[in-house]
Amino acid sequence: MTHAEPPVVEATGIVKRFGPTVALDGARITVRPGETHALVGRNGAGKSTLVSVLTGLQAPDEGTVAFGGRPAPRTSDRDGWRQRVACVYQKSTIIPGLTVAENLFLNRHPRGHGRLISWPGTRRRAQELLATWSVAVDPQTPAGELDVEQRQFVEIARALSFGARFIVLDEPTAQLDAAAINRLFGRIRDLQRQGVTFLFISHHLQEVYEICDMVTVFRDARHIVTAPVADLPRTELVAAMTGEAPAARAEDRTRSLGTGARSALSVRGLRGDTYADVSFRVGAGEIVGLAGAAGSGRTEVAETVVGLRAATAGEVQIAGRRPAAGSVPAALAAGAGFVPQDRHHQGLVPDMSIADNATLSVPRRLGRNGLLSHGRRDQLAERMIENLAIKTPGPELPVSALSGGNQQKVVMARALADDPRLLVLINPTAGVDVRSKEFLLGKVEETADTGTGVLVASDELDDLRLCDRVLVMFQGRVTTEMNRGWHDHDLVAAMEGVDLDA
Repeated sequence: MTHAEPPVVEATGIVKRFGPTVALDGARITVRPGETHALVGRNGAGKSTLVSVLTGLQAPDEGTVAFGGRPAPRTSDRDGWRQRVACVYQKSTIIPGLTVAENLFLNRHPRGHGRLISWPGTRRRAQELLATWSVAVDPQTPAGELDVEQRQFVEIARALSFGARFIVLDEPTAQLDAAAINRLFGRIRDLQRQGVTFLFISHHLQEVYEICDMVTVFRDARHIVTAPVADLPRTELVAAMTGEAPAARAEDRTRSLGTGARSALSVRGLRGDTYADVSFRVGAGEIVGLAGAAGSGRTEVAETVVGLRAATAGEVQIAGRRPAAGSVPAALAAGAGFVPQDRHHQGLVPDMSIADNATLSVPRRLGRNGLLSHGRRDQLAERMIENLAIKTPGPELPVSALSGGNQQKVVMARALADDPRLLVLINPTAGVDVRSKEFLLGKVEETADTGTGVLVASDELDDLRLCDRVLVMFQGRVTTEMNRGWHDHDLVAAMEGVDLDA
């Protein structure tokens, strides 16, 4: 590799806005021939938006992209982009109902006499392509029968068949076991030697040190640093991702915690598809964080606690009661309140009013024998609107007419409507403005002060700062417990599975 050659890709001064949100702010990256170049950053740092710009799916509002020293094609020139760059996404783009050969040459099959598709020619070219790039898959195999690892190799071969020698790998190890990860890394090194360049995106920083030559860090939509991996210690990499905020250490809380025999939540030996042997306790009035990167199992554990999922083994007790597994009504009846991960799909009925959304979980408080009193509903909703400072002309307004922050307040209002003994929150401030975030987190502390136990499952540091303890999950297990006063560096390193002393 020589720097006399032009970069495989160079993006400079990239700005991309989505309404008021600035997703990229003067961002830049330079990837040189033959590298495996890591792109890392916390959620919301701008990685996905940059990939969409580098692959031609989004045009930047400002800035330039060049391949091999030449300007990128117009966004409408899809063939031009395919010849320069391809992305293998975490979610496969292979069509399971077609064979491997049909997927490889979709919409560009070899033609025979009369311009009909030549199936023998398609299979022959597929076999040649797979052999060229050492992909050991039968071209006549239905793609739906491939495992995750095989699908990735087929997608890489398909990208290379267009002429691209620059491949973006988006979380390629997320669904692979250790042996498959080692095989993938071996293939990446083989392809590097054949002149293929990779941009590697991963939540697992340890993998950056195993496979990558260079690393670029994004934070808050901006480029922070680019350096050789060998020259960037783990502590400095994590510092670049988190920033040097003066509030990095959480302030001490003076609120006393409940110490009674009964806990708000007790989880023992919980096991599911994405987690194993999870045990912990949340005391009355205690706020406990459940932290972890994507795929850590934190969300699934929280959803199991409130009955959205059923564990295959283990026990959940809420305020001393053991609700039926996999039953949200049973968890609510036991004393749980719940703010789900996605308010749009799990938390709200958009066409219903604020009043109806806020009181969906407490019909017995609105009337008897299945008959609901609109007067009682509106009285309860108006108290919620005042308590949560929801900006609305009245309770009858459709919840879809509210801002994101006020919609999240409605979800929180419903979670608190029945005075829960346990409040479970998953990413409670995702997609809300700063003032709404501060208000919601203040409401969580206020709720805990009344003796309610709180479980906060999140990877957002601001959500976790108010916690008395944070349990860190990595690859389905609780690996670390940190008391209040943790440092950003230490928590992020634990979430990413990085040993800062290595």
